[in-house]
Amino acid sequence: MSVDGPVVDRDWAVLGWFRDASAAHPALTGPAQVLSDIGNVQVAVPLLLAAVLYAGVRGRAARLPLWWLPPLTAAVAMAAVPLVVGGVKSAVARPAPGKVHLGPNGYAGFFPSGHTATSSVAIGAAALLVLPFVRHAVLRWTLAAAAVVLAAAVGAGLVWHGYHWPLDVVASWCLACALLSAVAAAGVPARRAARGGGGPAGAAAGGGSAVGGEAEVDSAV
Repeated sequence: MSVDGPVVDRDWAVLGWFRDASAAHPALTGPAQVLSDIGNVQVAVPLLLAAVLYAGVRGRAARLPLWWLPPLTAAVAMAAVPLVVGGVKSAVARPAPGKVHLGPNGYAGFFPSGHTATSSVAIGAAALLVLPFVRHAVLRWTLAAAAVVLAAAVGAGLVWHGYHWPLDVVASWCLACALLSAVAAAGVPARRAARGGGGPAGAAAGGGSAVGGEAEVDSAV
């Protein structure tokens, strides 16, 4: 699977397009590197940690029911990334982009992309945690769109710079979608509890939802 077949043939073709484009536009190498670096743990984890702390502090201050559940789920999702990625890398043992054999350095493999999964989960989970506290619809849509574009740009930057095959990135996007679905689902019981007046904030708001900046969340955003 990792070295031949119609899907891999298409992967070679897309990788070739990225290499040709990179050679034709060397000025984009620097920005591609900056985007790739967002997938580093030193960048992605602090970003998510800030969102976890923000959502936890705001939710607890507003006395929202189950305020701790979405931040906790986001943290667990991020912790799952290296476990899943490491296991799949070892099982697939895919060579580096443009190669047909693993190098002699003992690297486990390149499928899926750890940087893509880390950045996508961090960016996506951070957006999901912050969105309920954003009052204005335009800002909510802008934040959601920016998160999607940034996560996509990180993956493209990794392929542009030759760090990963396109399929490595696509696989990590799929993994991120699965983990982010759990983060999004964690907000459902919290919203239902708020609508049901499960806490003082919900009761004061007449049972309105916390999502979208309803009255029980006095958002400053």
